[in-house]
This record gives sequence, structure tokens and C-alpha cells, in this order.
Amino acid sequence: MRIALEPVSSRTTIQESVYQQLRNALMVGNFDPGQTLTIASLAETFGTSNMPVREALRRLAAENALEVAANGSARIPIVTLARLNDLCRARIAVEGLAAELGFPNLTVGDIATLDRIAGEQHVIGRGANVYDLMARNQQFHFTIYRASGSEVLLQLIETLWLRFGPYMRMLSASAEPLMRSGELDPAGEHVAIVDALKAGDFAAARDGIVADISRTHEILQDYCPATQDEPRKGSSSGRRQA
Repeated sequence: MRIALEPVSSRTTIQESVYQQLRNALMVGNFDPGQTLTIASLAETFGTSNMPVREALRRLAAENALEVAANGSARIPIVTLARLNDLCRARIAVEGLAAELGFPNLTVGDIATLDRIAGEQHVIGRGANVYDLMARNQQFHFTIYRASGSEVLLQLIETLWLRFGPYMRMLSASAEPLMRSGELDPAGEHVAIVDALKAGDFAAARDGIVADISRTHEILQDYCPATQDEPRKGSSSGRRQA
């Protein structure tokens, strides 16, 4: 099930809660490329005034996760092949380094957690619950990246994942038939990464991270137009929705 936006809790500041919920939803691909998000509809969803929504959208635009119009509404960026290629090159470089730094710091418990997540992905994949699958994918990767101990790298990776959100949305739309056909492993390279970690082979584990990103890149290339003016497969962009 996709991540649902919920009324904010009084235990946190309203503005921060709106920002964090939207940020997480964008990161896992809850919204279509080109989709418009209006302040009024989001404020109604969160049960807040317009102000915290407007501020959250402004912060997300500053992270290049959204494009904000003059009237204050926001749009999910359009996807292009050039942007996909650029993002995946950056992901391989930054996430590869974070993985190299993180692997030696993973505890036995951490590796057991990664193993459990990969197993859960195979179970979820049989039911084709794509949004749960994406959430587990994020949990797997960030367990490794957080172990790097680098605040700078982690911030860079979060920004890259935010900008990659529209592509994750396209991947979620194409994943179900690919999993049914056996063309896509629900766990990606995660089992191979865990096996390498158990063997203490950090170089092979890093290769698995690169292969995981590269496989996603390969699948998405068929769905991305070369320019913003070209249609893409299964396009539903431009609709307005919170």
C-alpha cells in the first residue's frame, strides 16, 4: 500500500510533520511525474492551515524535489532520459562511497536485519505490493548508508533519492508485470549483497550496490523520453492531486 498522508500529530511541530511526511512520500515515489500538488488540497489532507504546507513545499523546492509555481502550487518534476542518466551516475558514485564506508561498520545484527529485509521483499513480491516493496528497498539501502557515519554523504543521498522519486513512481508502475514474468527479482541484488557481507567480501558487496542501481537504471531507460516534450510509456502526468 502506498504511503498515506495523515493529519499531523500535536506531538511534533505542524510544519515539520507536514514536511517530513511529504518528503518521505516523494522519496518512495508516491506521486506521478508532472503531477500538480495544490496547497489547498494538501492542507485539507493534513488538517492544517495553508501556511505549514506552503513552507514545506518551499523547502522541498529548495531540495529540487518539487517545482513551485507563482500561485504557490507545486509540480512533481517531469522525467527525461538525460536526467535519469545523470541521477544514476551520481547515485553510483555517492552511494558506492557510502557503502564502502558503511560495510565495515555493520554489526552482526545489522546484517541479520538486511537479510530479513531481503527475505521480506521476496514475500511481498509474490503479492505484488509495490509500495511496501519500495519501502523495504529504502530501509535496506539506508541501513547501509547510515553505517558510513558520514552526515554529508547521507544528506547527499537523501537529496538524490528525493530527485529520483518520479522515477521510482515509474518503476512501481512497471514492477508488477516484470515480477510476474520473472524478469525482475523483488529483492534486486540485495540477497547477493547480504551473502557478500556474510563472507566479509566488501568489494563484492559494493559491486552489488552498483549493480542494484544499474539494474533500476536499465529498466527505467525504456520508460523515459529523451526530452520533456516526448511522451513516455504509461504517462499519467499533469493530473492534480494531493
